[in-house]
Amino acid sequence: MTNTPLPPRAEARPLTLEAHGIQRQDDYAWLRADNWQEVMRDGRAALADDIEAYLDAENAYQEAVMAPTKALQDSLFAEMRGRIKEDDSSVPMKDGAYAYGIKYVTGGQHPKYIRTNRDGGDEIVLLDGDKEAEGKAYFKFGSASHSDDHALLAWAYDDKGSEYYSLRFRDVATGTDRDVVIEDTAGGGVFTRDGKHLFYVRLDDNHRPSKLFRHEIGTDPASDVLIYEEKDPGFFMGVGRTQSGDTILIDIHDHETSEVWMISADRPLDAPVLIAPRETGIEYSVEDNGDTLYILTNADDAEDFKIVTAPKSAPGRDNWRDLVAHKPGCLILSHEVFKTFMVRLERENSLPRIVIRRLVDGIEHSIAFDEEAYSLGLSGGYEFDTTEIRFSYSSMTTPSRVYDYDVETRERSLRKEQEVPSGHNPDDYVTRRLLAKADDGETVPVSILYHKDTPLDGSAPCLLYGYGSYGISIPASFNTNCLSLVDRGFVYAIAHIRGGKDKGFRWYKQGRREHKTNTFTDFIAAAKHLVAEGFTSHEKIVAQGGSAGGMLMGAVSNMAPEAFGGIIAEVPFVDVLSTMLDDTLPLTPPEWPEWGNPIADKSAYDYIASYSPYDNVEAKAYPAILAVGGLTDPRVTYWEPAKWVAKLRATKTGDSLLMLKTNMEAGHGGASGRFDRLKEVALVQAFALMVTGKA
Repeated sequence: MTNTPLPPRAEARPLTLEAHGIQRQDDYAWLRADNWQEVMRDGRAALADDIEAYLDAENAYQEAVMAPTKALQDSLFAEMRGRIKEDDSSVPMKDGAYAYGIKYVTGGQHPKYIRTNRDGGDEIVLLDGDKEAEGKAYFKFGSASHSDDHALLAWAYDDKGSEYYSLRFRDVATGTDRDVVIEDTAGGGVFTRDGKHLFYVRLDDNHRPSKLFRHEIGTDPASDVLIYEEKDPGFFMGVGRTQSGDTILIDIHDHETSEVWMISADRPLDAPVLIAPRETGIEYSVEDNGDTLYILTNADDAEDFKIVTAPKSAPGRDNWRDLVAHKPGCLILSHEVFKTFMVRLERENSLPRIVIRRLVDGIEHSIAFDEEAYSLGLSGGYEFDTTEIRFSYSSMTTPSRVYDYDVETRERSLRKEQEVPSGHNPDDYVTRRLLAKADDGETVPVSILYHKDTPLDGSAPCLLYGYGSYGISIPASFNTNCLSLVDRGFVYAIAHIRGGKDKGFRWYKQGRREHKTNTFTDFIAAAKHLVAEGFTSHEKIVAQGGSAGGMLMGAVSNMAPEAFGGIIAEVPFVDVLSTMLDDTLPLTPPEWPEWGNPIADKSAYDYIASYSPYDNVEAKAYPAILAVGGLTDPRVTYWEPAKWVAKLRATKTGDSLLMLKTNMEAGHGGASGRFDRLKEVALVQAFALMVTGKA
């Protein structure tokens, strides 16, 4: 490291900010482009010269520091690519006379959408991702949906990384797109039953999904009809269709409140009908069967949710009747309704299970597994009149398996098992579930994976991953990428901290808004427990998190820098206070229910200010840090990691490594191609190996 160049230093340009009579100084606010909307659309070309120069300098420094690991990165990339079955394909999903799926070809970066006859036979390629991506630095599919008569495909793509999707229509018979292009959509659309209309959501200039349109196939999009406009910038909007296909749903929600409107898929010109008006804190989602709605909701203090029914003709709250009662500690995650049965995915004691309920008599049975920690998911489908469902299963040692399950015979058919071409023996690995004690006495689940030959005497390095926001639970699923670290002696750990729903909805509520710091202290408790149990030592723990998990990384590096040897913060949400005070940004108003509104509420301002990573950088020693951002990221803007690194470099003591990598041609998810993305993972893993002395 003594031969590496000096790191760049951003110029300090003090700006005084004031809210609630409180002043604070921001030396690096200038890194936020005033024309950020243009940057989202046009990337580097829209950047001011001084901002571009700083980001380029940081990228050059990161490349120089990591240059000695180039051979290691190449080896990691080759290993991870070797675990991917390059000519892979999904199990086709049946729909009438056909079956739909995706496939990859050897060497291909992007998926192909394919169709076969229902029982197999020759396939046709509906969309070729590699062909569509030719000549583009970034390319990602949105959704692709076919009309009920299978003649037309509506598909969307993003070629900037900014998540402004262009929507096109392809004639399946000819394989060619029509001239119509609808710009700035949310990523897809929903056909009506006769295929003559398509409903879609358009984003405004501030990247908010605010307007629902109805497009008549074959007409100029300029004549599209505005069906619904959401005036409250704090709410997201989406459009979907029920499993039965009978109803188009307009879903409006923030992080704690829902409102759903419905339109008959057979009568698309009818005005939408409101199911239940939004009430703060009440969430609900809807499926249907004939004249009955099946609604998953937390109404009536059902913290872990229940399922109710209501007549379509009178769908309001007064007519909701319990079907599946609320059971505290058993969180219902989702539900699907078919012609003769309903299926729900629920979690209890941190483990998922699938429950099938026969509609005619209410008889239920469940599907569960015996491993100590595992992941289970419903795969959805196109057909309504069926007795089959599809689900996936994996664990940290068991590759993913896809099953079809007959709800009448209760027979399970294995349709696909994830292949690892370079080889994988589950018996070589150990997975366990630990319980770490938090500061307030709560127990935090920690899922771990390690090679059976790894010594458990405190000498092993550890990658500790965490997220802990929005109620998102991180599953203990199979991940081929982490095996490169595990095979090199790492313990791989996932901390199931508060802010997720791993232990029910209560677990989520205790990690948001005025309880947010529980998320951070839970993660620190997980690190301490791993050390106390002999799995690792603090100087050999590399913490990793992205997006809101990147905020976690910034917070724990401020609160307990001595607990970690390294920090990997990917697209990190670290400038929390400034972002939540800027209501022009895409996600700020919808995020207030998650973090609090510091504009309207001084107590929320004070609390966010107490933990916001950028605002709490201090003159003290920090662990080695790698921060990764995306220039066109609409979710966590590029300037958040840039400002954070600039302030850290000017403030921290000691000589610990600090690097910023900004992907100048991508957004929130990094590189779009499946192999290009692996190069970014290889860089991150090389950093973890380097700072723990394994490089």
